[in-house]
Amino acid sequence: MTTSPTRPLPAVQLRVPTDEDAHAWHAVFADPDVMEFLGGPAELSAYEELSARQRMHDAQLGYCLWTLLDGEGTVIGFTGAQPWPAAKSWGPVGEIEIGWRLGRSAWGRGYAYAAALATLERVRAAGVPHVVAMIDARNARSVAVAERLGMELAEEFTTPGGNPARRYELALGRG
Repeated sequence: MTTSPTRPLPAVQLRVPTDEDAHAWHAVFADPDVMEFLGGPAELSAYEELSARQRMHDAQLGYCLWTLLDGEGTVIGFTGAQPWPAAKSWGPVGEIEIGWRLGRSAWGRGYAYAAALATLERVRAAGVPHVVAMIDARNARSVAVAERLGMELAEEFTTPGGNPARRYELALGRG
């Protein structure tokens, strides 16, 4: 099921991740299919570090990878924006990357698109002039979300790990 122009988007809530959210992310992303294009499921410690880094980003930048909750308040993943890590030897260093990761139970219901729209509103309000999305080219769901957002394909390349990837870009007007 996909979200059509006539069907309303699902309600989503975004919040700065808490310590408890690291545990929720670990559980939601334990599915190998969810992590297919991201190297497989990660240990809890990876999510503890990620949630702490996102709290720092929010405090310093006004945006981060927020915990994504459905209309009932259940954690279904994360969405948001963060600077591309300068420590990586490849990619758009200095750019702000938007992204989304949802648990399987949220797939195909419009949550990723709704969450990405909310992310764009927030980063625009924070003064970010443009964003990128780095997506594994085989990840048809994420590619579809980026294209539905109006992002333009800027580059196709192979990651250092040998995977086909795409870099999408979107200029953000003043909101």
